[in-house]
Amino acid sequence: MTQNLQLIQMAIRQRLVIRIFYDDSVRLVEPHLLGLNQRGKLTLSAWQLTGGSGVGWRDFIVPNIVSAAATGEYFTHPRPGYNPNDRTMTRILARLGEVVRSLA
Repeated sequence: MTQNLQLIQMAIRQRLVIRIFYDDSVRLVEPHLLGLNQRGKLTLSAWQLTGGSGVGWRDFIVPNIVSAAATGEYFTHPRPGYNPNDRTMTRILARLGEVVRSLA
């Protein structure tokens, strides 16, 4: 999970599209926000481009991401509906363009 977490943080900071394997499906996502959800689970909020249940906002429990890889593609702006202070997160660790804090 550590490698996936490092890649996710970098991808958020650099607006990098990543490919993840989650729930038996390969997905392309634009990661926007990383934090702890209301149940204390490390969660990625991302705009899903392909795979899974189609296009749109999705939350992914990070320990359940089997693998993550950079695609070499970048996105230029936040997707509509992006909230950098999402209240479904009790603690935000990273948001577009910045890493807020570590897990420690």
